[in-house]
Amino acid sequence: MGTAVADLGWDEVRFPMPLFHGDTIHVVTEVVELRESRSRSEARIVTFLHHAFNQHGDLVASCKRSGLQRRRPAA
Repeated sequence: MGTAVADLGWDEVRFPMPLFHGDTIHVVTEVVELRESRSRSEARIVTFLHHAFNQHGDLVASCKRSGLQRRRPAA
């Protein structure tokens, strides 16, 4: 979508179950925090929670990630 400016960091990275060759995974992402950037008025700092599941529905990976994202253009 062209909104990512920078990846600011990863926290709480976990791999609770193994992932195997041939597994099919899907990821669910949730926005958990949104705050204004002090240095860039055209961007916000967004905190995401990512959860990856295998084809059996087992959680195989998760992390919390922060990124600098462009704001929606003014209408």
